[in-house]
Amino acid sequence: MSAGGVGETAWERHGSGPPVVLIHGFGLNRAMWQWQLPALTPHFSVLTYDLLGHGESAPPAGTPDLAMFARQLLRLMDRCGVERAAIVGFSLGGMIARRVALDHADRLSALAILNSPHDRSLAEREAVRTRVRQTEAHGPAANVEPALVRWFSPAFRAAALETIALVRAWIAGNDPAVYPRIYRVLAEGDAELVQGLERIACPTLVMTGEDDPGNTPAMARAMAGLIPGARLAILPGLRHMALAEAPEAVNAPLCAFLRGALGQA
Repeated sequence: MSAGGVGETAWERHGSGPPVVLIHGFGLNRAMWQWQLPALTPHFSVLTYDLLGHGESAPPAGTPDLAMFARQLLRLMDRCGVERAAIVGFSLGGMIARRVALDHADRLSALAILNSPHDRSLAEREAVRTRVRQTEAHGPAANVEPALVRWFSPAFRAAALETIALVRAWIAGNDPAVYPRIYRVLAEGDAELVQGLERIACPTLVMTGEDDPGNTPAMARAMAGLIPGARLAILPGLRHMALAEAPEAVNAPLCAFLRGALGQA
């Protein structure tokens, strides 16, 4: 493993092979990929990093938006000598990955969008805005417990206490001055990604959990229907954090897709 920082960005690199970049979700950090790295690193050089305002990376300068996070990723790729990569984004990371795909198509060899929102209805968007306002008033811990309900199945929450405690600590540990500002990007940013998906030409996988309430199978189907040739995977019985609850269910289709897209099949 190699690790470092590009001024603002904390990052790690694992494994060897064609480059794959993993973009974590809102409120989390690069450690969330610990359940995927054992499956990916035998085949790929995997770059993980903390988004601005998360983990060990610097807070964002100015008003955060998807373009800012896209520029962060491109600076990191340049620093690490990665001209093109397969980009895998989870939730907010999937939104950032789409922004890069739309604005910098030459930097992607493949795209995987995991549990990420698309074209929310007014009611769906207002539900996220309400959570943003709660964190503005009371900090990141304000809606941790409801998030864990949305993210994990009841059986897993009852049985996997260490994992639940880890994810709870990740969320609650965010900077209360920064967290709501980035939460608003998650709440609003999907609207700017509705147009143009038909221009994405690289191999694409769209995946979500059957029971993910905020990043629904209907959203995933709509995205896959707009992106030419996109593959679709709906994971039965799983919610938002399927990659932690059932890593093998995520890793098998993700690895198969990446190996095929990057010429390893």
